[in-house]
Amino acid sequence: MASSLYTLVIDAHDLRAQARFWCGVLDWKVLYEDDAEIVIGVDESATPGITFVPVEEGKTLKNRLHIDLNPDDLDAEVARITALGARPADVGQGPDDPWRVLADPEGNEFCVLTPKRSLVA
Repeated sequence: MASSLYTLVIDAHDLRAQARFWCGVLDWKVLYEDDAEIVIGVDESATPGITFVPVEEGKTLKNRLHIDLNPDDLDAEVARITALGARPADVGQGPDDPWRVLADPEGNEFCVLTPKRSLVA
């Protein structure tokens, strides 16, 4: 049997602030919370989720793994997420690329794509 994606784990300094931000972006909710981790998702039985865990060190380089968001409207979603606390990020993308790169409140880059209907188109 193959594995399935269960959760994406993100290192964070302020777990609660990161959980609030991503719950706002994804319209998810906090499913579990203690000092060692916060788990967010659609509900307890819908995977994948996102788990935030505490770290002492700061982020130093571009993420090697990032989240891609698929909105209904690219520009409207960038404006909405920026109002939640994201900021533009430059990872070498060009001005004509069909996505926008943003960073969450702790500097983790993610992309807001032009609307997609499948994983390959």
